[in-house]
Amino acid sequence: MITRSVRPWLVFIVLAAWVPPLFGQAGRPLTFADLMRFKTIDDPVISDDGAYVAFTAAPDRGDGEAVVLATRGEVRYVVARGSRPVFSKDGAFVAMRLEPPFAEAEKAKNGKDRPKPGLALLRTRDGAVTTVDSVEAFAFSEDGAWLAYHRTAPKDTSKAAKDNDKRMRGAPLVLLRLADSTALTVPDVHTFAFDEAGRFVAYAVAADDSTRDGLYVRDLHADGTPETALDARPHGRYEALAWSEAGGRLAFTAATEDADGEPGPATLYVWDGAATRPAATPDDAPAGWTLPAGNTLRWTEDGERLFFGFRPDWPDPEKDEDDNTTAADPYDLDAILEDRTVDVWHTRDSLIIPNQKRQWKQSRERTYEAVYHRRDGRVVPLADRLVQGQGEAENPRVMLGRAEAPYYRLRTWEGFFFDPYVIRLTDGSRTRIAEKLSNAVSLSPEGGYVVYYKMPHWYLYDVARGTTRNLTEGLPVPFADEDHDYPSEAPGYGVGGWLAGDAGVLIYDKYDVWLFPTDGTAPTRLTGGEGRASGRTFRIVQTDPEQRFFARGETVLLSSYHNHRKNDGFYRAVIGQEGVTRLLEEDKRFRFLAKAKDADVYLFTREDYNEFPDLWVSDPDFANPRRITDLNAQLAPFAWGTSELIEWRSDDGIPLQGVVIKPGNYEPGKRYPVIVYFYRFMSQRLHEFNAPVVNHRPSFPLYASNGYLIFLPDVRFEIGRPGFSATKAIVPGVQKLIEMGLADPDAIGLHGHSWSGYQTAFVVTQTNLFRAAIAGAPVSNMTSAYSGIRWGSGLARQFQYEKTQSRLGGSLWEARDRYIDNSPVFFADRIHTPLLIIHGDDDGAVPWYQSIELYLALRRLGKEAVFLQYRGEDHHPATYANKLDWAMKMKEYFDHYLKGAPAPAWIEKGVPYAGE
Repeated sequence: MITRSVRPWLVFIVLAAWVPPLFGQAGRPLTFADLMRFKTIDDPVISDDGAYVAFTAAPDRGDGEAVVLATRGEVRYVVARGSRPVFSKDGAFVAMRLEPPFAEAEKAKNGKDRPKPGLALLRTRDGAVTTVDSVEAFAFSEDGAWLAYHRTAPKDTSKAAKDNDKRMRGAPLVLLRLADSTALTVPDVHTFAFDEAGRFVAYAVAADDSTRDGLYVRDLHADGTPETALDARPHGRYEALAWSEAGGRLAFTAATEDADGEPGPATLYVWDGAATRPAATPDDAPAGWTLPAGNTLRWTEDGERLFFGFRPDWPDPEKDEDDNTTAADPYDLDAILEDRTVDVWHTRDSLIIPNQKRQWKQSRERTYEAVYHRRDGRVVPLADRLVQGQGEAENPRVMLGRAEAPYYRLRTWEGFFFDPYVIRLTDGSRTRIAEKLSNAVSLSPEGGYVVYYKMPHWYLYDVARGTTRNLTEGLPVPFADEDHDYPSEAPGYGVGGWLAGDAGVLIYDKYDVWLFPTDGTAPTRLTGGEGRASGRTFRIVQTDPEQRFFARGETVLLSSYHNHRKNDGFYRAVIGQEGVTRLLEEDKRFRFLAKAKDADVYLFTREDYNEFPDLWVSDPDFANPRRITDLNAQLAPFAWGTSELIEWRSDDGIPLQGVVIKPGNYEPGKRYPVIVYFYRFMSQRLHEFNAPVVNHRPSFPLYASNGYLIFLPDVRFEIGRPGFSATKAIVPGVQKLIEMGLADPDAIGLHGHSWSGYQTAFVVTQTNLFRAAIAGAPVSNMTSAYSGIRWGSGLARQFQYEKTQSRLGGSLWEARDRYIDNSPVFFADRIHTPLLIIHGDDDGAVPWYQSIELYLALRRLGKEAVFLQYRGEDHHPATYANKLDWAMKMKEYFDHYLKGAPAPAWIEKGVPYAGE
């Protein structure tokens, strides 16, 4: 059904000068219902001409809306239940997904019964809106003249549909000419794609009776938009439509489906506007490989090369064999063994069996890069199961490859590594350029150089000469992560981009941006050393996501972050010159979102703890930025609170910082109950707006508005002593709050989840400072967790304890005492703090038996503890009912122990299973 309306959707408003509410003054407490209603900004986009911005204003629960705003003027349009807006090229229209009503979606029993989303099309000239029910996908043509929308296939209960139940079916595709609303419907379309110029639309047809199966093109500029068949066959499967940016060529794969609806080997075709020719066939694949219909096709910008993929002709270990219709022999051993369910785990396996299983679907569907050279018609396989392609290659010479297989076994106890390769596009030959890397590798735009990091330096590989040069050796600053506190190699800070003509590469240290010429001349600091001198971290902002390199003399936008004051800003630098120019810097957090493609209009957000990240627009100088949304007004009724930075030293004398969020309606001199929430570094959240939502974390404004003080302390870790490091950082921080007269020493709570859930469980074995604590998904016994499996990925957990987050720095046998000394369960007898343990029993990251071990230890010792097991939930709860229950029980727990509220029954005596 299609409906159209004009005036009801059109709203004009005047954005008055914004005056922030006087936070810390009178306001009411937030409730959980308030959290559900609070709207955030999602999916913000700006039109190419910079005239309009669109976004989704979505509550945590309930119906959202799409909003379209003029960046200058007073126009504001709202579409109820709109989401994920997209502008046409000329900005004349906005298409968006139309979500089904929340109440209807909630009533649906399961996914199949859920109402389908639709489409809304808004005209920016006057706000007129057209809506369409049941739309699967939509797209504008590149010139903005057409909108294509793919309808959701209706249920077909006919006999023909049942007979062809296994094969792919198409659905109606509607081509809407926006100038006059002329619509053309093409039935049974499986997939579609507009060309880069907006002249053609290609679509694959998959009909129930297979008579029209084929790949078709329509000329949208011709009268009557005539249809041309590029390839057609009964039971045809057409996939991976890819138009070239130059030349108007179309590539696609074509195969024939078997009786089970599975496509056989495919042929890669190219249509050049006049004729369709095969570019690659199954015969071009290496022995034992095939060309699959499901593929990823990508043209280079010049249209001279087409990248696609071959795939090994895998056997499927999970595919059922054909039924055996012969009479059963009760003593046929082979027949009996066909029903066995056994996995063989061998110590020589490169990947452990659970990880192999998790990767199997991805491996089975993965394609390995090959290239079709259009000029001479050659097909060159580039990758195989040892070396896979990495990244894009616009240059005509080489692409990057990576080999992870040599290090598969090390994933179990050390981490992820790879060998980088240069692969020649002309013949597929390859050269390994380094060994055992764990950081990203970058290829120069013209393919002349590769830059890579291997602790503690950056290296430049010359492709033509086959030589490698150390770029950073002898420079007076480190390029390895200066805050790295893990028992593994410190990573680098990354690459900021390349110069035109492969003339240089931009590389980051902690603070500054360096320019390294590829000709071997001395490097310079693009930021002139201002970053390190002032404590600011500068990074290049990619204002054009399609830009591949920078030119000398080009002006670039920089973001800045002050490492001590925790505020952000925007600066400017010029490629080839040293020094920066400040554009905008405040005691706020800024986030660049986008630049209008065809106008000098920037879209960004500004926020603070008590300022919502509304949308702002500005010119490139940030001289007169303008706020264009006002979702901050939602905060006005509430006692939101304020944030400030404090400093202290750990028990080891290490300088630390943390954020204190004072309660709304704060009274100087009054001591407040405190919730300590932490993970690792938290002080960077000083100017971060904490969106009020219902999830596994305590909502800071909810607690602040209800009379709590929130403390977010930094923790710096010592290798081999992670639990003790947390204690030595957090306890003196809390003592600082007490000394400042802010904290009630008898009402301090501790909260952590996952890694900080572990830390919480450990800290309460070391101190009685806390009146109550909550540990979400904690590791309690590192000796048993060490050789467990992360079932979400199928990876062993050993690497996490030896090299990464747990920071123990050795195996269980090399550092046995560390595993015991840092495990809360071995010291549970020292816990005198009431403890609430929360865990989902389908957790793929931290096995929930870790919480069982801690619970059983506390139960055996007669300690005060409650364990909340959320059935069917992963590492974080996903079901809204469970999220809400989790959040409400958190608050009930802290309200009881920190504010003296009566204990609910679940705290007082538990909830018997039969009485649930």
